[in-house]
Amino acid sequence: MPHLLSKRCLCWSESRVFLSRFPHGCGGYNDEINSDQTALMKSRNFLLLVAFPILAGSLIGQTAPPAPTPPAQNSPAKTDAPSDSKTQAPAAAPPNPATPAGQAPAQPGNPAKPDSDESVATIVHVVNEVRVVFTVTDRHGRYIKDLKRGDFRVIDDQQPAELRSFRSETDLPLQVGLLVDASNSVRDRFKFEQEAAIEFLNAIIRPRYDKAFVIGFDATPEVTQDFTDNTEGLSAGVRMLRAGGGTAMYDALYFACRDKLLKQEQTGSVRRAIILLSDGEDNLSHVTREEAIEMAQRADVIVYTISTNISGMKGKGDKVLERIADATGGRAFFPFQMRDVSDAFLSIQEELRSQYAVAYRPANFAADGRYRTIAIMAQDKGLKVRTRKGYYAPKQ
Repeated sequence: MPHLLSKRCLCWSESRVFLSRFPHGCGGYNDEINSDQTALMKSRNFLLLVAFPILAGSLIGQTAPPAPTPPAQNSPAKTDAPSDSKTQAPAAAPPNPATPAGQAPAQPGNPAKPDSDESVATIVHVVNEVRVVFTVTDRHGRYIKDLKRGDFRVIDDQQPAELRSFRSETDLPLQVGLLVDASNSVRDRFKFEQEAAIEFLNAIIRPRYDKAFVIGFDATPEVTQDFTDNTEGLSAGVRMLRAGGGTAMYDALYFACRDKLLKQEQTGSVRRAIILLSDGEDNLSHVTREEAIEMAQRADVIVYTISTNISGMKGKGDKVLERIADATGGRAFFPFQMRDVSDAFLSIQEELRSQYAVAYRPANFAADGRYRTIAIMAQDKGLKVRTRKGYYAPKQ
């Protein structure tokens, strides 16, 4: 724009010099001057028309950027400060991974090492120490409760084991499952068995210390009362049972061990037991008898069985109940009369309060998932020790 103005002044000065040289005018020259002035005016107007949009655009281009600039500078200091603090967290997140990336050999390596050490320590502790609960009786079936550590020896997988601890477990918290056969085959004395079971739960469960659950089963297992220390709730769960349908006893035992006892939270040592009331006949289960027994052994559960067979003779189902109880360290009861059912519950109650617990280290142990046998023998040959027959080693 200044250049155009200078050209304009120059043209006017040249015109004034020309006129000063010819003050009176000259036709040719006047015409030439007039034509030159006209051409000059046209070129000036043309230049102004061309220069104005360019000048306006340059002025707009110069003033537009500063307009958004002040808000961008002022907003963090004033109104947008909170929103900026929120958006900075995601923005700061990428540098964090970048920083450890440069320290990857040191930083990830260091935490990983303690974790692996802890896992190894835990595996060694669990693998190398086996805990077993057992009961001791004399020749007459009376419970012996005053034995000492030196009165026993433990054989694990046919090898002597090193005893780590020994104690009487008369007061250890209980986790008890009551499994009641509610199929048509037990309808005759179902009501009496319900009342005997209620009496047992009222006597064995101590509030805020022991817990129990109730499952009735026919074709499928049904939890009528989940884990609780409330004996009224347990009694209500027993009374909710209704007889009818087929029998899936193995499924019920498998379910109780896997989905109830194994998943129940433990804050310390507990004793797990299942009382199974059934005639032992199974016609609908999806799992086998041995699969149900294996699950009970994995859950460290002692199973006590009470037969509902009132024929007066041991049948096929009774042999099944014996097998289950014997494999898990429990006991099978065959109450042929009504009153014998109550006596069976009383015997189970006494046994649960008359047990010992031993922890030992097996010799030649391998974490291969294999089944290992257990034998606990009293030094006194006149005493009988009852415990589970074995366990499954962890598998790494």
